[in-house]
Amino acid sequence: MPHTPAVARTLPALQRTLENLRKRRATVALVPTMGALHDGHISLVRLAKRGADKVAVSIFVNPAQFAPHEDFGSYPRTWKADAAKLAAEGVDLIWNPDAKLMYPDGFATRVEIEGPATAGLEDRFRPHFFGGVATVVAKLLAQVRPDIAIFGEKDYQQLKVVTQMARDLNLGARIIGAPIMRERDGLAMSSRNVYLTPEQRKAAPALHRAMKDVVRRLRQSEDLASALAAGSKLIADAGFKLDYLEARHAETLAPLTRIGKEPARLLAAATIGTTRLIDNMKIQR
Repeated sequence: MPHTPAVARTLPALQRTLENLRKRRATVALVPTMGALHDGHISLVRLAKRGADKVAVSIFVNPAQFAPHEDFGSYPRTWKADAAKLAAEGVDLIWNPDAKLMYPDGFATRVEIEGPATAGLEDRFRPHFFGGVATVVAKLLAQVRPDIAIFGEKDYQQLKVVTQMARDLNLGARIIGAPIMRERDGLAMSSRNVYLTPEQRKAAPALHRAMKDVVRRLRQSEDLASALAAGSKLIADAGFKLDYLEARHAETLAPLTRIGKEPARLLAAATIGTTRLIDNMKIQR
């Protein structure tokens, strides 16, 4: 008989389900998502299952992290397909609140964030974004009270922001980053990939190829500035409008002028057509 996850849409239902899950001191992992689940999300669920006795997945398209000109209204919502995928993975609980529950009338509290949230990467182009992310993640962690929470490394700056916030606010959950899942041609999996036209989808892997070329150059001890310039040209030549291609300290996200012994990450964001893609790679000699 197929497994059917419990679905909670109110706080009392969530708390009742969590009380049942925690019997016999079971540990709980949370995988926060906005739905439109793909294999990248499923990899987070599988990592969560390895790290805890019970797995909860939240599905909530968070309006607080979208600017007025962004795609909140058109963001893909695929509840039936998402629920089927989570059932197939043996998820124990789906937390599916609505915006009225998360942001009721009179809601007046926001999480103010600095540190990695002000690194001059995503925050430079989406200044509203991390405040909305931090607020909703703080609420989800407070509601579910997981032992661990899993976030993908594709949203690398977000991962660092959430890790810092959970630590600073003593939210109780250990934040774990999960490796980027890619299509066979290297494109990082994203719910927004469905926006790409066939021609754009064919061109999109050039972003990852350009980043691999930059990392290759750096491993051969090429100067950082020239390696980044070459990568930027490859990205532009493929039809992208580049927001940034930068090497940063992998933990602090501080800018780097050269690649030394410190852990380093190459991060990029670029738009093709109307679809904005982000990606990152570890830099190793």
